Amino acid sequence: MDLEESISNQTDVGLEITKQLLQTEFKDKNMVYSPVSIHIVLSLIAAGKTTSDLDQFLSFLKSKSVDDLNSLAYILVTSILVDASSRGGPCLNFANGLWVDESLPLDHSYEKVLSTSYKAALNHVDFKSNPEGVRTQVNSWINKETNGLIPEILSPHSVTTLTSRIFANALYFKATWDDEYFDASRTRKGEFHLLNGDLVKGVRFMTSRHRHSISAYDGFKVLSLPYKPSRDYKDMRGFYMHLLLPDARDGLPALAERVFRSFEASSVMEKLGLPANAMVMMHEALIEVDENGTTAAAATVAQSYRALAPPPEVKEEDFVADHPFMFLIEEGRGTMLFMGHVLNPLAG
Repeated sequence: MDLEESISNQTDVGLEITKQLLQTEFKDKNMVYSPVSIHIVLSLIAAGKTTSDLDQFLSFLKSKSVDDLNSLAYILVTSILVDASSRGGPCLNFANGLWVDESLPLDHSYEKVLSTSYKAALNHVDFKSNPEGVRTQVNSWINKETNGLIPEILSPHSVTTLTSRIFANALYFKATWDDEYFDASRTRKGEFHLLNGDLVKGVRFMTSRHRHSISAYDGFKVLSLPYKPSRDYKDMRGFYMHLLLPDARDGLPALAERVFRSFEASSVMEKLGLPANAMVMMHEALIEVDENGTTAAAATVAQSYRALAPPPEVKEEDFVADHPFMFLIEEGRGTMLFMGHVLNPLAG
């Protein structure tokens, strides 16, 4: 497996999902989601496929084989998204789980892949007699793995006696800025220009007097803010938040079309060509950014049922995010943890 190519393909999948979301469910409201969380759940499902729709999963995930997906998952779980808080770096948790009906034994080779490549917690349950109990169990697991930020992704009665498997991923991220970029005493309130031309007042603007990396492109610019890295010299990872700000106050839709090639993710998958007739996927994410750093979490749950640009020009300039913009959090080699956009910072 070519790691750089696999991460690039994972990023491309995330960008396609982002573009679809910006054009549909989130065209008029703020959005945050985790591309890597959705990708890993789809990979979990693909790893157990032996039918004709495996090719569709591989095509959607832009992967040559299930082995490549499994290899990437192993690297994500054991290397790229491991906790570094004990060494001063980001606090990270990236966990996978599978709940399978006890009447449907898993293939031994699939169980081995789950434990070795995905480090997934495997739970044999009884959907037929206790679907609500299983739902509570899944929610409790996600609540724990996201440090209490996502307490209930599965609503009451969303798990039924027809459910055969539940695949889940939980992601938690908490990191401080690499330097004291923002002083709370300098945070000021100002106006934010909405896409429709209206103004909202009282928006808190964090202000920095530091020199930052700002890349200027034709029609937009990108501010990159690094998070504090691990003190372990062997840990070569770097995590960043990138803010993509269009020059025009109403330029976000055009920027989304140019840059990017709690919702029901399965409807998005289906629009992008992935078979979802026997699968329901839910995704939830949240993010909080302040003068100290970032806290974010995401969870993805999929239920299956019984058959039924050019190089940047770097120069000194201001970066005032007073109109709609995009953001993303990535590990330096390209793994996209979170993506989203802000249309109205007071809307939540």
